Amino acid sequence: MRLDDFVEIEANERAERRRLAKEKSYDILDHVESVADRVERSVSGDAIVGSVSPSIFVGRSNYPEVSTGILSPVGNEGRADRYATSGAWYEEGIDLDEVFRRRTSLLNSRRSSPVDVSDTWDGFVGVGREVAIADRPVDVEIGLDGNPQVEFDADGVSTPTGPSAPAHSAQLGENPHVPRAVEKTLEDDDWRAEGAINYLYRRGFDVYEVNTILSAGALGQRDNRRLVPTRWSITAVDDTVGQFLRGSLRDARSIGEVEIHRNEFLGNAYWVILAPGQWEYELVELKAPGSVWNPDPEAGMWLAADREGYEGRTGYVEETAGAYHAARLAVLEHLDDRGRQTKCLVLRHVSDDYWGPAGVWQVREGVRHAFEGDHATAETLADAVRGVVDYVPTSMGALRRKSTMVAGLQTTLTEF
Repeated sequence: MRLDDFVEIEANERAERRRLAKEKSYDILDHVESVADRVERSVSGDAIVGSVSPSIFVGRSNYPEVSTGILSPVGNEGRADRYATSGAWYEEGIDLDEVFRRRTSLLNSRRSSPVDVSDTWDGFVGVGREVAIADRPVDVEIGLDGNPQVEFDADGVSTPTGPSAPAHSAQLGENPHVPRAVEKTLEDDDWRAEGAINYLYRRGFDVYEVNTILSAGALGQRDNRRLVPTRWSITAVDDTVGQFLRGSLRDARSIGEVEIHRNEFLGNAYWVILAPGQWEYELVELKAPGSVWNPDPEAGMWLAADREGYEGRTGYVEETAGAYHAARLAVLEHLDDRGRQTKCLVLRHVSDDYWGPAGVWQVREGVRHAFEGDHATAETLADAVRGVVDYVPTSMGALRRKSTMVAGLQTTLTEF
């Protein structure tokens, strides 16, 4: 299929999305304040009675003494599972405004704790760990030390958080249901975290579940089990599973032709170009002026890139951070399903519709679903890149100066 037959982008649709984003994007703080008011009305004495928690949140400030929180959708207990970040959000087709509303509707009941929790299964931290390893939302009673405060936090990797309140205690209202596979990882005191992560993934746990379990300090050798800040655990699980999948494809056959896959999600457009050859991967991000990561509407397009070759990478991902590992995992899952390896170039266009950082889960899901349905083909990788450049707001010359993979392609004078 030709690329121009494959891609249909309506200019009027894009303009309408931008208009709607501008109208509704910056009312989120008002929503967080309304949630805090609802929480205050739900408090009985100093406790939230009969709350239901679908997840936890571990901060990274002041490490190794961190803020650990139990998240509760106060007033929406009957639908608590809808408030936990997962791939189901993509399937629902929720928009960016709904992402922020769901996550900022969760009260973060928190207290400070040392990260060493190898033997801690009681008290506030222990209850949080029980919530994290359960496979469904858990009834809890939380004792608060004060009124909820509006603390809107969005770091771009984990999903945003809403109001928070200091807590002095937490009690379970039921015995959480823990999957047998998770119990097995806890019972083995000598199982390293990497092996346990991959074991759970191979047993059908998605990375959303695994990173919560890791964050709660419930994976790894017993003496080394520690709380892991949520931001770090997300990237650690994406990276660990990605390395496992890449290793399983080292001797796989290559695909036979150049493929171009595309998807749009939450103001981001993803172009995934697969080409015959040994594994090589690069993510290039194009961040539009007026978008969350390039807020000055008068600034030019901001390009960021990171890559790896056949042997992978050992250094820190400098420019694209958690998005690099999330997109790589999605590509490797697709290749694992096919039993093939490829060269892969992912272009992420962050448009000005992306008014707030929803978390790298949307990168993972955006690329995962890019492989559904039809795709375009090209004669060569260079032809594919030249074709895609016609649909993104940058030049071939600018892309070549930023991308190692594109820089290796044959040039023509018209590209500068």
